[in-house]
Order: sequence, then C-alpha cells, then structure tokens
Amino acid sequence: MKKIEIFTALLLVVCGEVVAQKINCKTTNTCFRNNEELYYEVYYNLGPIWVAAGDVTFRVEDNKFQNQGCYKFTGNGQTFKSYDWIFKVRDKFESLVDTISFRPLKYLRDTKEGSNATYNLNYFNNTKNVAYTFYKKNHNEFVKDTIGITSCTYDVMTMIYYARTIDYTVYKPNEIIPISIFLDAKVFNKQYIRYLGKAVLKTAIGTFNCIKFSPKLIAGTIFKEGDEMIVWVTDDKNKIPLLVETPIVVGSIQTKIKSIKGERHKLNKIEKK
Repeated sequence: MKKIEIFTALLLVVCGEVVAQKINCKTTNTCFRNNEELYYEVYYNLGPIWVAAGDVTFRVEDNKFQNQGCYKFTGNGQTFKSYDWIFKVRDKFESLVDTISFRPLKYLRDTKEGSNATYNLNYFNNTKNVAYTFYKKNHNEFVKDTIGITSCTYDVMTMIYYARTIDYTVYKPNEIIPISIFLDAKVFNKQYIRYLGKAVLKTAIGTFNCIKFSPKLIAGTIFKEGDEMIVWVTDDKNKIPLLVETPIVVGSIQTKIKSIKGERHKLNKIEKK
C-alpha cells in the first residue's frame, strides 16, 4: 500500500454520516455522555481474504478550555503489530468543543504513518470565524497560517460527534446534504452526504435497526473521490456508527464496531425471538 494518511481516512470513514441542518447548524447534544468510548477494528481486503489490519478508539470527556465548559474528543488509531511491517500507523486526534455552541475551540492532529509524520495544531476564533493553524510535515519547518471558516465548519473529530446530534427523520432517501470539513489547514465546503434510508445490521455486539449514508469523500486520502462508501449508524438517540464499507485504491476496507463503554441511552437492538 502507498504511504498515505490512513488514520485520517479512517476518521472520515467513521464520521461519514456528518450532515448540516437544513436551516442552520446549531445543535444540542442529547446523544453522548462523559467517558463514552467506542472501539473499532479495521479490516483490509485484497481478493478473497479479509485481514485485521488495525484498530480505532474514540473517547469523549467533559473538560474546560479557558475557563469555559467543553467536550474533549479523542481519537487514537494504530495498525496491529502483525501488520506494522506492511505499513505502520500510530495516530492521535484531539478536539476541544464548546458545549453550548458546539463549535470547535482547539484541534490537534499528531500522526506517524510509515515514513511520514504530520503535526497540525489549530485554535479557532469563532467570533472572527478564523482558525490559527500550525502545521509541520516530517522534518520541515512549522508553517503558520490563518484560515477563514464559517459558523458551520467543523474539524473531523468534532464532526464525528456533531453527526450524532442530527435529526435524520427530516431527510428523504437519496437526498443530498452539504457539509463543511476542516482538514489539514484547509476547508472543504463542497462535500455532501447522500441519505440512503433504513436497514437492519448484524454486528459483533448485536443486531440493530440502522440509518444508512453514502458520503462524498475527499480526494487525496486512500479513497477515491466519490460516494461509494456506505455507513451504518444506530437508528436511536445514540447515533453510534457500527459499520463502514468502502472500496479504496487497492482492495476495500471494513470498519466494524467491537465494543461500547460508558453510560448511554438504550440501544435500538433487535432481540432474538
């Protein structure tokens, strides 16, 4: 496989269901709570064989930033040691988000992927609608910049959790919903999600009623630009991503839920009869 930004792509996999409200992007969280932790395994396919290649963990905590209440979202991804000889990944993403406005306050990406290393620290001034970014690739010097954003622009970590606050009942199958993503000191305003409707999904933790989406992907990751990815999330108050399937440049990937920790609403699990 090419030495590419694998965990960034996996973050986009899990947050693929992100959408913007039809009227505005303001939201209120009733879905996730302090100390929630989601654990996924990532499988790579080339031909008839699926190989467990790595894992991804997402965690939410109550926190403070400059004396104001905020959420702390953390995402950690790594390849298994048995897969490291092919392509080693050790990645960390972290966001601090205002609990009232749900706008990002701080965003960190610290990733080591193969021979590439990226460090990107960002502070958001939501009054001026700008992000102050500090970016470093491998052994190059730090690059400082000021990036214009909108009131509905979210970094990838914030979007994972923002997605779970959306009322999906207002959308119809095949409806396209625009999104705006802040990624690697750039704003991508022309992305969208195609809502696909409802489905039933069997997973390692049970069988669930689900909502399905097909997000348009950003070119430059391991994914081709387009909307061939399919995402399943629980059709309940939690909106937990359960499964992602997508083709990539070579082969395909599945990202599967393995465990959920922490207090939450009752999952919409289908009980065996």
